[in-house]
Amino acid sequence: MKSRLPALLLITSLLAACSPSGSLWGVAASPTPDDVFTLPTRAVMPTPVPPTITPTATETPLPTASPTLTPIPETVPPIIYYSQGGDFLAAVASHFGVQVSDIQSDAPLPETGLLEPNTLLVIPDVLETTGPGDKTIPDSEIVNSPSSVGFDPISYVGEADGYLDQYKEYLTSTGWSSGAESVQRTAIENSVNPRMLLALIEYESNWVLGQPTNLAQSDYPLGNNNYYYKGLFRQMMWAVQQLSQGYYGWRDGHLTELTLADGAVIRMDPMLNAGTAAIQYYFAQTRGLDDWQRALDPRVGFPALYAAMFGDPWARAVGVEPIFPTALTQPPLAFPFKPGPAWSFTGGPHAAWNEKGALAALDFAPPADKRGCMVSPNPVTASASGLVVRSERGVVMLDLDGDGYEQTGWNILYLHIYSEGRVPVGAWVELNDPIGYPSCEGGVSTGTHVHMARKYNGEWVLADGPIPFNLNGWTAHNGSDPYLGSLTRDGLTITASKVGDSVSHVFRKEGE
Repeated sequence: MKSRLPALLLITSLLAACSPSGSLWGVAASPTPDDVFTLPTRAVMPTPVPPTITPTATETPLPTASPTLTPIPETVPPIIYYSQGGDFLAAVASHFGVQVSDIQSDAPLPETGLLEPNTLLVIPDVLETTGPGDKTIPDSEIVNSPSSVGFDPISYVGEADGYLDQYKEYLTSTGWSSGAESVQRTAIENSVNPRMLLALIEYESNWVLGQPTNLAQSDYPLGNNNYYYKGLFRQMMWAVQQLSQGYYGWRDGHLTELTLADGAVIRMDPMLNAGTAAIQYYFAQTRGLDDWQRALDPRVGFPALYAAMFGDPWARAVGVEPIFPTALTQPPLAFPFKPGPAWSFTGGPHAAWNEKGALAALDFAPPADKRGCMVSPNPVTASASGLVVRSERGVVMLDLDGDGYEQTGWNILYLHIYSEGRVPVGAWVELNDPIGYPSCEGGVSTGTHVHMARKYNGEWVLADGPIPFNLNGWTAHNGSDPYLGSLTRDGLTITASKVGDSVSHVFRKEGE
């Protein structure tokens, strides 16, 4: 990497200006079927011209020839990079703009799995201008990770005694809800750290520690001044989509550049961690270059406010990161239905929650005589043994380590589970035990099905990533678009179909 953006300007105010941006959200959230920097050119040295030899009158001229100069190849030292938690080769190669085969190491490198953290990688330096490389936010402060265990956003908001503590909003799914309750719900459902949500609200509108200073801050507390997103809850849902696209886009390697609100395009520094990438992406949606730089300034921007509100995030991260430990593998998981009649694989890898973010979820529909929304008599069953830690609004969350926290260890989300007959919080279920019946409950759905996704230490685990979604030996693969994709096992392929075509049928055998 040859150069960086100019040094950030000193500012005297903690707040940064913002401009509108847009996204899409429905209140009853459910997964559903960007000045270009001119890259500097290297200076080319002129080719030396050989001296001209002039013969004297008494000498016989010797034949002359221009000497052939062997060009000295211009070499650029490679980059020494130590892998971070969650890294895998394809994503690292994308960040650095190289091929996987260009990366070298003195350690064995897995072709598809996670890299062991702190593995030394030698990577060609091919990028020119890149954006700021300061790591400002740990991964564990973006996702609802073990670092949030014991943190109570409702108590924090009450003690702060700001505008958020008096705010109430009517939601179609829960009726009148306080601002703090909405923060807590948003954090849990989207698996976003509640500290992050509170800090963003305070940075954009002063709601947490003080009062909004203008009408825009009152109506649009997270800075997206679009009427469709009026109100705290919709503002937060827009915000978590941006954080998720930044975080998981960096994780899977497809996010490598940012397009700011003023049209500026920035190649992201390949040394970033996913948490910092998420924050850079978030502020890029509403800010031009100058304001974006100010927001990221670790001295007076958002990172400084975050530390002032909640203490040093990197100190907390020491105890919980890496989120994905060395040699992490998925435990054995079964399809979420009993052996017998075929179910349909109706959704390949798509967003775990909301409309955008980690492609971590799969959908399965029960056998039915007609299409549409109805409660199926075919139960959804537990894919593994575990403790039910959440059962509400169409959701069952199964904690496989049984410690009672969905911020830690492996957890499985089941969505669209009908309220009647749904397993309650606190119940322990064994593999294949019924947990409820598939329906359309819990959000927007075009037909009865169950939506399932995995989390580890609060991070959604990509269905087609270094730890692929595996159900009874069938491995998930991305399609060309979300909801497309396939399952493969022993040379056989099942193709996702939203309408349940025969190519999507899944048969689970007895004993599997």
